[in-house]
Amino acid sequence: INDNCTMTTEEAPTPSTTATTNQPWDSTMSQSQFMERDTVLVLSDSDIVTGSASKKSSHVFDPSQPRGILHRAFSVFLFDASTSELLLQQRASSKITFPNVWTNTCCSHPLHGMEPGEVDGVEDVKDGSVKGVKNAAVRKLLHELGIPMGELKVEEFKFLTRLHYWAADTVTHGQKSPWGEHEIDYVLFITIPSKNILTLKPHPDEVDAVKWVTQSQLLEQFDDSNLLFSPWFRLIAKKWMIGTGDSSGGWWDDLERTMNTDDFCDYGTIHRFDPPSEHMGGGGDAGPMFIEEEVKMDANGAVVATVGDSS
Repeated sequence: INDNCTMTTEEAPTPSTTATTNQPWDSTMSQSQFMERDTVLVLSDSDIVTGSASKKSSHVFDPSQPRGILHRAFSVFLFDASTSELLLQQRASSKITFPNVWTNTCCSHPLHGMEPGEVDGVEDVKDGSVKGVKNAAVRKLLHELGIPMGELKVEEFKFLTRLHYWAADTVTHGQKSPWGEHEIDYVLFITIPSKNILTLKPHPDEVDAVKWVTQSQLLEQFDDSNLLFSPWFRLIAKKWMIGTGDSSGGWWDDLERTMNTDDFCDYGTIHRFDPPSEHMGGGGDAGPMFIEEEVKMDANGAVVATVGDSS
């Protein structure tokens, strides 16, 4: 990896399903060190933890693994309850994957070997507790945005559903990008009474800017060709957060209902999506994997029904 945190296809490492280091997690590490040392949760298609991999190897897109290595992730959406505004962040230009893009409040990965633990099992998903993913969210909100631990409590996060998606980082790294995402992403909502009580001290190596937006402002920004947005954020926002006029509405349309009822919670489905065309390709020339597919599972994590076709 060179000083610009970029990587050529020739430099891409040979992927492994085991992490290369057990050194303690340290929030002061560089982007390159995080890529080498963070140990992500490698998954089966049914979201069962099957092993580990370095953050670096899991995000490499090359001919041997055209969509990287499937791993667990989370996406946090933090709202000001008094205004219904959502906190966005612009990922730092120094980030190795998806630099410069605007995205939801915080997106990252639960890791192996953390204390408190960040690994959830089938029963944790079934009852919606997913405390491991929420612990990871608290850790990364401190690291990326400087929100002190305890200011946002684990029990205040609302787990809504999971999505399995992939996307090559072709918009920022070019059509043959050696980087991308391939994740089962846990969607977490959290609200605070007012943005004025929130401590925000963004880490300059993680975040270039932050912005509070209303739903209408976000829709306008989505239409602005001068702005880059992460593919996972666009997908979640347009699929579930913003209503299309039907009776059910979107998660963002009624935050009180979203946070205080289970009306929108779906723990038993893994929703599966291919990326938009601009995020196809990458170093492994990856093409469509799914035709919008949803997988239903029983209490033991076994697939009991599949909606949609995969290719």
